[in-house]
Order: sequence, then C-alpha cells, then structure tokens
Amino acid sequence: MSDVLLKALIQALGDERVLHGAAIEDRYRTDWSGQYHHDPLAVVRVQGTEDVATTLRLCHAHRHPVTVQGGMTGLVGGGQTGVGDVVISLERLAGVQEIDADAATMTVWAGTPLQAVQEAALEQHLYFAVDLGARGTCQVGGNISTNAGGNRVIRYGMMREQVLGLEVVLADGTIVTSLNKMLKNNAGYDIKQLFIGAEGTLGIITRAVLRLHPAPEQTTCALCVLPSYEAVLRFLSRARKQCGASLLAFEAMWPDFYGFMTRLPGIETPVQADGQLVVLVECDSGPSGLSQDAFETFVEQALEGEEITDAAIASSLKQAQAFWKIRDSVSEFPVRLSPYTSFDVSLPIRQIGRFVEQLREQLQSRIPGSVSLYFGHVGDSNLHVVVHVPRESGGFPKPLIEEVVYGLVGDYQGSVSAEHGIGTRKKAWLGHTRNEAEISLMSRIKQALDPLGILNPGKVL
Repeated sequence: MSDVLLKALIQALGDERVLHGAAIEDRYRTDWSGQYHHDPLAVVRVQGTEDVATTLRLCHAHRHPVTVQGGMTGLVGGGQTGVGDVVISLERLAGVQEIDADAATMTVWAGTPLQAVQEAALEQHLYFAVDLGARGTCQVGGNISTNAGGNRVIRYGMMREQVLGLEVVLADGTIVTSLNKMLKNNAGYDIKQLFIGAEGTLGIITRAVLRLHPAPEQTTCALCVLPSYEAVLRFLSRARKQCGASLLAFEAMWPDFYGFMTRLPGIETPVQADGQLVVLVECDSGPSGLSQDAFETFVEQALEGEEITDAAIASSLKQAQAFWKIRDSVSEFPVRLSPYTSFDVSLPIRQIGRFVEQLREQLQSRIPGSVSLYFGHVGDSNLHVVVHVPRESGGFPKPLIEEVVYGLVGDYQGSVSAEHGIGTRKKAWLGHTRNEAEISLMSRIKQALDPLGILNPGKVL
C-alpha cells in the first residue's frame, strides 16, 4: 500500500518535489534535539496550497499518516516524523504576498521565516510583535500552530492576537480560505481559532493574514534588584500603572539563574544581586512612548518605595543589549549545565514565588544534588525552569524530574505548557492542566476534522 501511495504522490507532484529513499536528508528525520531518528516514506516539499491539498487527498484516501514540518525549532517533538509517515515540508511555501500599510496587515505563506516577516514589516515602518530566539529559522506557520509567545506578550499578546485570517487545508484535502483582514468580523464562528495552537493536528496552515503595529522607534531598559517576589509583584503593578502601554517586557530572574548567567564568559554584571531577584524591565521610549525622564522617575520612585534595592538604567543601545544578553544566553545551558532538562510552565502570577520555593525544596529532597534555575516573563504568568543533575549522581532522572515539576504545576492549577505546545513530550502530562471534559471535547473536535487520524498522529492527544 505504501508503494502505491508513493507512486501516486510522484505521479501527481513530480520527483523533484517528492523525496524518497536515499534522497531524504537527515534533517527531515528529527528536529534540533537530535532525538528519535525515523525514516519517513517520503518528504513532499510543497510549493503552494494545491500541493498541500493534493498530498492530503492522496494520504487520506490511503489512510496514511502525515507529519507537518516547519523550521523544526520546536521543543516538544511536534515536528518529528513517525516511521513511514509522509512528511509535508513547508520550507518552499515561503514569502510575503502583500503588506497593507493602511490596514496594518501582512499576508504571508506559512513557511516564511519569522525574521523575514519582521524585516518586511520594518521596511514599511511597521512592527510584527512576536519575537523568538529562533527567529531566523522558525516559520510563521509553526509559530501560529503552537501559539508562540516571546518576551513582549505583556504588551502585544500571544501569536493568537496577531492573526486575523488563515488559509488551511483539512485532512481530506479540502481548502478553507478565510484570509480576513478586518479587526472586527463577527460573522459566525471564528474558524481560525481552531487551528491556532492545534500543532497541525486539525489542519495544515498554508497562508496567514498577520496584524502589524507601529514600530517602536526607541526603547529603554533597566536591570532592577528586588528583595523578594512580593516586591516583584508590587514593582509589576507600578510598571503597569506608570508605564502603561509603553511597557514592552518584564523579565524576572531568580538569584540562582542570575548568578549562573553572570558567571559566563563575556557576560557583564551591571548590578550585584547578592541573593536577590533581578528584573529586566523595558519600555517604548519613542515619540508615542514613555520619555527617558519619565522612565527614570519610574525607577527612582520604585527605589524610594523600597520595591527595588538597586538599579542600572541602560545609557546606550550597546548597554541595553548587554542587559538582554544576561536573560537570553540560555543557549549556553547544553555546554555549561549538561545534563539538564527545561520546562515552560504557567502559574497564577501571585503564586509563582511560592511555587519556586516549593519546587526547589521538592527537587532537592527527592533528587539530592540537583540544581534548579528559574526565570520567566512573570507579567504574563510564564515561568521557565531548568533542572541539572551532575553526572556523578548517576543516570539522569528525567522521568522523576518531570513527575515533580508537573505534579506541582497540577497542584497549583497551572499549565504544563505556557508557549511551547504539547507535541509528544508533554502529552502524558496534559491531564495535569486540562480536565476530562476538556480533553474529551478536544478529541471530538479532532474526530470531526480528522476522522481517520492521519494529521500529526500521536501529537497533543
């Protein structure tokens, strides 16, 4: 049956678009993690919506599983192929179709790299609000399918808030084109919401209409030292009141994380934390934002109110970049902190401080010698956790670490995935965040849109 499908794909799309056998490069067999190398039946490098529809019609007719692949930068195995799957690669489905400066929208193909979208918007003096470290490789379709977030969610919201319309191909090859450009459109169900965050399990996104914003012409930031998480909450409240819509980022770093990062080669230490928390706060300081004087007043008043004990305000772009380097140099973890595992979770904002304390205690109690680091966006309830166990402690107890972390997330009624998705690696823990009725409803939606279960099988549910 597989041979028949392969011949049908080649006949319909041609040898050049359908890779098989030795022609399949290793990059299609796994993602950046290098785990689970599986051989697909074929890799279809689609070049348009009709190619996607043709591929799905054939796979649906043969009841054959399909894996969707974008930039392969995901962290939960969502793009990893199963043995013998047909891979639909969106790498050739790239490009900006249109920018409507009057409506502040952009229509793009799903395979367009995020950085290309950002640069195209800036050429029109506009701004695309989602930004990730993998911007040069990750694709817009994947960003939408995982409802990506990033550092500036506190001002602009998640990827969901940046999408006005979508074109999607369903499991049976049906093309649903709903490239809405209007901010207000209440004509029936908002169909696009089904596919945003669905990780390719309900349909394959081929095009999107993205919402753009005025570009921040200038920003200013500060590193602030805080004595407690309660002080962080008070400082966040002040930032929201005094900075308003100018507030772009509010990044909290716990003492272990800040200490680890500032000991790395090439990282400066602008402020001494001495076991306290550090917050990186950034504001728009352009013509429509908060003035430099107002920003400095905001920081000074927080010092006077004893919410912060010390602060350093960036006096140049170079210094601001140095501040951000402390927060963003997490790529050093594999080199400096191996073996380790990381977590992307959400908690009610007021409870994050207590969660950190309790999780650190539980990890040290159940896994002696373990080291845990904590940092996150906080203003949008997102916390990142990194857990390291030295090699001399024996085998790396990842299942036990996950049990401790996700068990406590469940106790706090948080989310096991803030912005990375579920994929295969968090699937076992979905029940810690979603109740039986919610999971049952997800299954019913999946059954309705993909009754044969061919789209990204084994992912999410």
